[in-house]
Amino acid sequence: MFNYLLKIEYNGKNFVGWQSQKNGNSIQDEIEKVLKRILKSNIKIIGAGRTDKGVHAFGQYTSFKHNKKIENKDKFLKSINFFLGKNLISVINIKAKKIDFHARFNAKKRVYEYLIINRKSLLSIDKGRAWLVKKKIDMNLLRKGARIFTGTHDFSTFRASSCSANSPVKKMESVIIRKNNEKISIRFTSKSFLQNQVRSMVGCLKYLATGKWSISEFKSVMKSKKRSRCAPPAPAEGLYLIDVKY
Repeated sequence: MFNYLLKIEYNGKNFVGWQSQKNGNSIQDEIEKVLKRILKSNIKIIGAGRTDKGVHAFGQYTSFKHNKKIENKDKFLKSINFFLGKNLISVINIKAKKIDFHARFNAKKRVYEYLIINRKSLLSIDKGRAWLVKKKIDMNLLRKGARIFTGTHDFSTFRASSCSANSPVKKMESVIIRKNNEKISIRFTSKSFLQNQVRSMVGCLKYLATGKWSISEFKSVMKSKKRSRCAPPAPAEGLYLIDVKY
């Protein structure tokens, strides 16, 4: 038996998310169908993170086991990308791993980035790939809010009701904000995230940075541990799984 790790990039616009679901087509479904076609075997893949409907990825990882060795990796990549390309899914590389390697459980860090375009004009090039926020964003307040998220906290406020995580306590290693003209990126690094956590945090940061909340209100919402007090989550189209560290 052989174990392989794939690095994957995708546009999540037309999918119900990474994970296979009954209510629509997932990225997992598409990859498993193509693997079956190429490897002539039913393959079950394990994703490093379960991105939601509409979320994109530059660095999703998935592992799978196969009873035969993949001898020609270049040929394998060419074949799998030929069939996946029409769905805006690309396999960047393939690596052989030890038999006990697990794409999800062996991950040490996950990096997500949220992209905001702060202007009044509608989006054209970045439509479907970023969140258009027309109201002026105060970068000083945005950074203050980001610092509050850093460290170990109970993130219950930002947790979806359907989240299956054992604990709402997570360590946010860093929240890095960069601004380039009208583009604002917010990069979150943690070992793991709760369902809807990043989008919910970004929604609250937007409330703070556009003046809807004061800094004391922002802190109060976080400390409340009540989902009902959370701002509306930011749209899925601005969220990207950037990388997974092993």
